[in-house]
Amino acid sequence: MVKKVLPKGCMAIRVGNKEDQQQRFVVPVKYLNHPLFANLLKEAEDEYGFQHNGAITIPCHVDDFRNVRRLIDRENSSAASATHHHHHHHHHHHHHHHHLPLAGCFRA
Repeated sequence: MVKKVLPKGCMAIRVGNKEDQQQRFVVPVKYLNHPLFANLLKEAEDEYGFQHNGAITIPCHVDDFRNVRRLIDRENSSAASATHHHHHHHHHHHHHHHHLPLAGCFRA
């Protein structure tokens, strides 16, 4: 099996209730800081404990995970828009826009 190179700032996880129904997703590492994703990690901890080998496995239905991912992305893009909008109201010369190309993270 060939190891796929992950985009910088991304990590691979597995999502699914049963081994044969699991799918691989590549998500931004910053998801780890989001409360919705933290809840999924708590479920994984409850299901597998800390001694689980391999990729992080989230024990939820793939469609449920996609919905959570959509919510996180919507919040992140809203926050980025608010930050971008905020910078345009202040007339200073120190613009710190760090836009990460998140679209590349979601190709499974």
